[in-house]
Amino acid sequence: MAGLMAGFGNFTHAVVRGIPVSLAKEALRGKESEVDVAKARREHEAYVEVLRMRLGLEVVELPADESLPDCVFVEDAAVVCGDTALITRPGAESRRKETEAMKCALKELDLNIVEMTDETATLDGGDVLFTGREFFVGLSKRTNQRGAEILADAFKDYAVSTVPVLEGLHLKSFCSMGGPGLIVIGSSEPAQKALKTMQQMSDHRYDKLTVPDDLAANCIYMNLPNKGHVLLHCTADEFPESVKVLHSLLKPCRNHLVLLNRGLGQLVNHSLCCIFLNKRSRGLA
Repeated sequence: MAGLMAGFGNFTHAVVRGIPVSLAKEALRGKESEVDVAKARREHEAYVEVLRMRLGLEVVELPADESLPDCVFVEDAAVVCGDTALITRPGAESRRKETEAMKCALKELDLNIVEMTDETATLDGGDVLFTGREFFVGLSKRTNQRGAEILADAFKDYAVSTVPVLEGLHLKSFCSMGGPGLIVIGSSEPAQKALKTMQQMSDHRYDKLTVPDDLAANCIYMNLPNKGHVLLHCTADEFPESVKVLHSLLKPCRNHLVLLNRGLGQLVNHSLCCIFLNKRSRGLA
């Protein structure tokens, strides 16, 4: 199996999608809550501005589709690693057509497209954690064993292990990579059980950073030219104690960028709404 991916976290492009008005009342969510679409759009615009202007990424913006209320959450529609894009088969039937626009966008970026045609398989990108060395796939309400097997077949250079998701929507609802070899994990019992499973399944020993709030563990690590190490994470207004823990990573060589309120993802119980890739060396997010 492969070692640490060269250029782990080094991205050149980001793919995002607009927010439909239908998000407010028709999107899937873990709890009943009102979504202010105008506010959500402002926050999404600020997010895209960070990606484009502060991080220097080339941002591909797909239009919103009113018939697909959850389409802003593009992470679930594909998994990109190397020069391959696996187009997923989302666990919620209402989200299956979201993959069509994503497939076209990634094909235009010259990636090799692999599609999941097995109708018994389900896979949401939010259940896929790539560490740079291997994949962990959460077995959740949205992802099943067959979906994990197809991912393993698509990315044969990397080991793939499955992790039961006992609570929450996705595996990455309570964990993410905070850097090479560092897993950021929530403090809840289900999150800690998932981490223990990952540690038992892996041949590599990972460092861990435990944050008090599970949702605050959903971060994005990048290693960008002229920017250094960057961690996109929740705001102190949302999760003040968790942000204190995240800032313990601060070093002279590491920068922290705080998203301007990640309320959209929190309200609808999804991960950050973006897919990252390196078109030069073809990286993953």
